[in-house]
Amino acid sequence: MIHPRRRPALLAAVPLAVTALLAAADPALAVGGVGAPGVGDPYFPLAGNGGYHVDHYDLTLNYDPGSRRLEGRAVLTARATQRLTRFDLDLRGLKVTGLTVDRTRARHRRDGQELVVTPRRALRAGERFRVTVTYSGVPGPVTDPDGSLDGWIPTDDGAFVAGEPQGAMTWFPANNHPRDKASYDFTLTVPEGRTAVANGVLLGKRTAHGRTTFRWRQTEPMAAYLATATIGKFQVQQFTTRDGVKVYNAVDPREATASAPVLRQLPSVLDWESKLFGRYPFRAAGAIVDRAPQAGYALETQTRPVYDRAPDIATVVHESAHQWFGDSVSLTSWKDIWLNEGFASYAEWLYAEQHGGKSAQASFDALYATAADDDLWAFPPGDPGGGRNIFDTPVYARGAMALHALRTAVGDRAFFRVLRAWADRHRHGHGTTAQFERLAEQVSGKELGGLFHTWLYAPGKPNIRTNSR
Repeated sequence: MIHPRRRPALLAAVPLAVTALLAAADPALAVGGVGAPGVGDPYFPLAGNGGYHVDHYDLTLNYDPGSRRLEGRAVLTARATQRLTRFDLDLRGLKVTGLTVDRTRARHRRDGQELVVTPRRALRAGERFRVTVTYSGVPGPVTDPDGSLDGWIPTDDGAFVAGEPQGAMTWFPANNHPRDKASYDFTLTVPEGRTAVANGVLLGKRTAHGRTTFRWRQTEPMAAYLATATIGKFQVQQFTTRDGVKVYNAVDPREATASAPVLRQLPSVLDWESKLFGRYPFRAAGAIVDRAPQAGYALETQTRPVYDRAPDIATVVHESAHQWFGDSVSLTSWKDIWLNEGFASYAEWLYAEQHGGKSAQASFDALYATAADDDLWAFPPGDPGGGRNIFDTPVYARGAMALHALRTAVGDRAFFRVLRAWADRHRHGHGTTAQFERLAEQVSGKELGGLFHTWLYAPGKPNIRTNSR
């Protein structure tokens, strides 16, 4: 993002007091067959849900930009990770008009952002099941701890849909945490003359009775916050790169002139990043350039980032780098967000360095020259302290500085091997800061604990002279 700124059989035999301690230690641990209302993320405790994994979402949406009314049907194909007598979905604000589990009506109730589902019969551990939810209403965004909006953000001609970190639940029922990734199908119907853009490959579109339906498919695993269904009056460009990646760009006509020179460079940006980070992770690519000043940021929605205005080249490089770092390799905790934003910010430095701009060292030096009371040093990027800080300067800039310090310590050859190995070994999966640290030590053959502590965890402005080399 660019800002302006489980084993039930064993648990049954555990004494009740011990079970309570286990539940307190891990909020995602379900007790007595009840799926937890969150995965235990320290910054967003109710994000995601325990007891199951979603394999696939099939979302059918009908949106009227005039009334801003959404009619939705979500079919979730999931697998129980334990015995489940009850489980939660994340859904905020919309009215549920019907819910079935394996085609049988299930009891459900609302509890804040939680949609609590009680199937007619208990689900066995390992059992695959299908949840169908029909819903409707006027969706709107959620306000994040830092005051920004995310989710379904209405625009003057449709909606800008960007869900980091909480917003997916504003427009479809989800297991809304990066730990739970799935494939997606989208069937989006809008008034004729509007375009509805989602993730992945466009399978087709059809117009009848004054409305157009777009069908999209995202086959590679995707976290819910990276899904989009952005709607507006767009100029569309489609082509296939020499590597077989299907590119789909949708641009608000008011942003077309300013966007054109930058979007022409997208294939070369992806090619450059593929040489640095390894093969591009997805079958599709592109951009959605909207006019959404009320959003105020761009987001790396998978395969097709959304921009609130015409982007500059640095922003395109940043959001494209996220396709490797954040989208393909995803977080297990929002606390580790520097793995997304520090990496994408450092990609900007590398691009400038290799395309006639200032060197990464010069970028590092300019930041290090700031005063010790500058916002850059407000908190360490490996421990932002809470959800309100995850999009602040230290996560981006000091996160990038941490990578440059690593590069300086191990040398270019080992450093770029680390980046490629990270993207390859965790492709379409997840990673943690601890895993990245171990990988860097393994590839470089150096002990790097002091370096990572200095740049990721130590408070205040680091003293470079004490940094591990």
